[in-house]
Amino acid sequence: MTAQAAAEQAAQVGPARSVVLQAERLTRRFGGLLAVNSVSFDVEEGEIFGLIGPNGAGKTTLFNMITGLQRLSSGSVRYRGSEISKLRPDQIARRGIARTFQNIRLFGNLSALENVMIAQHVHLRSGVLGGVLGLPLSRREEQHAPERACELLDLVGLLGRAYQEARTLPYGDQRRLEIARALALEPTLLLLDEPAAGMNPNEKHDLSTFIRGLHDRFKLTVLLIEHHVPLVLGLCDRIAVLNFGQLIALGAPEQVRQDPAVIDAYLGAE
Repeated sequence: MTAQAAAEQAAQVGPARSVVLQAERLTRRFGGLLAVNSVSFDVEEGEIFGLIGPNGAGKTTLFNMITGLQRLSSGSVRYRGSEISKLRPDQIARRGIARTFQNIRLFGNLSALENVMIAQHVHLRSGVLGGVLGLPLSRREEQHAPERACELLDLVGLLGRAYQEARTLPYGDQRRLEIARALALEPTLLLLDEPAAGMNPNEKHDLSTFIRGLHDRFKLTVLLIEHHVPLVLGLCDRIAVLNFGQLIALGAPEQVRQDPAVIDAYLGAE
């Protein structure tokens, strides 16, 4: 193929998206257990990338390694070209990566508003000393924080519950509050760990629309762990499948759905 023909073909396909996250041969051992075994994949700018597999496949461990909660036994995590695998979770959050958790981790005795405001402190510039001295920047940030938190609560449909303790919220609302708190970190890469867990079919359908809306509104790249296969197939641009800590498939939803290894390990013949 000539250079001109290659250029014409590339133009028809469209411009290539840049890689946001590169996971290279990620491995995590717990004693004699190999939880994640040499897993590699890239996540491109602006895509919704799904990660599925049976319970115990290593999905959440993978999330924990990407976000600094667990150290890699070996391998590399690069975010926008920079190595982040040795950074602390707060340093990774400041780079633009936020996440939710499979088991909800809210501050139960604090209000929904306070939960979101706490997350905003990652980006405050005035510091503790500025707050103690009452400097103008600190006062402006203190005034802006509740306003921004209310905007995010309104976005997830919880503005009317802003002053309610997080532990008293219904389960689905707690999930939405976790997403609002993650958005308060102003991420460009959002990791969602089983956001549809415990939801009924109607709630799962609404969640899919909600995630798509967040993706479009904030120009997010999304990395999603989810067991509800119809949600993943309908929402994600590409899907990676883990089984016993190993990557067994990677590709477009229809390609993954028809993969014999995925059917055998996870989806079943039906």
